[in-house]
Amino acid sequence: MAVEQTPARAGEQTRIHNIGYRNYDGPRLGRAYATRSLFSQSLRGAYGLGRSAKSKVLPMILFAVMCVPAAIMVAVTVTTKANDLPLDYTRYAIVLQAVISLYLAAQAPQTVSRDLRFKTVPLYFSRPIEHSDYVRAKFAAMASALFILTAAPLLVLYVGALLAKLDFADQTKGFAQGLVSVALLSLLFAGIGLVISAITPRRGFGIAAVIAVLSISYGAVSTVQVIAYEQGSSDAIAWLGLFSPTTLIDGVQTAFLGATSAFPAGEGPSSGTGVVYVIVVLALIAGCYGALMRRYRKVGL
Repeated sequence: MAVEQTPARAGEQTRIHNIGYRNYDGPRLGRAYATRSLFSQSLRGAYGLGRSAKSKVLPMILFAVMCVPAAIMVAVTVTTKANDLPLDYTRYAIVLQAVISLYLAAQAPQTVSRDLRFKTVPLYFSRPIEHSDYVRAKFAAMASALFILTAAPLLVLYVGALLAKLDFADQTKGFAQGLVSVALLSLLFAGIGLVISAITPRRGFGIAAVIAVLSISYGAVSTVQVIAYEQGSSDAIAWLGLFSPTTLIDGVQTAFLGATSAFPAGEGPSSGTGVVYVIVVLALIAGCYGALMRRYRKVGL
């Protein structure tokens, strides 16, 4: 005998479940806090802090490679009782520019490429943070990481020079000039590295591109400068230095910070030509910032 199924009432099919959602009544920290947090995490990530042990190996090795020569120079100065350091503060970063380029090539893609590859950039902009906040935080973090990398060995040199009882005024002046030089270098290199890295979400491509741009430009400019010197075109040497980031910094510090130029025969730019160098450096930094802003406006749509 068939049993007749009576339809359930509408009220019996409806259930209200309390799954524990509650309103947030805490403080709203806003854009400034979010930007500072992004800067802090990006800076820590540039040295592998807060990440796996494998991520710490390369940046820490490169940091040690930057500092060990400075410690050796201090030891030699103390042992031989020399009257000055073997290398000027302003020359240190230029001599070790290959290490700086390698660090930038490894960490600039890490700073921006992961967000592009995993498409997390729009998630940042879903919170109270603007495109300009994101770019400023990333730019400042990369520049700060480079400044730490380049200023730490200068601090080692300075402390060692004072322990060796070298002239306090001369060492302080040289140290200050060196800090200005590496600060400018950090801003310029950070901008170039981030722009190149933001073009592609592929980290490997970003690493290769950064190395190629920095090393090939420096090698090509240095070679052409030597050729110009051998041909007797000394006036062209300073102008050729405008076409490489490393020689740009060399020219600025030679013209205004009392540095000895690495150009052939020390043919660095004069003060007048140095003004052009400063303008080009500042224009490149501003141009890199603008390029990053345009890139992330498109990505964040």
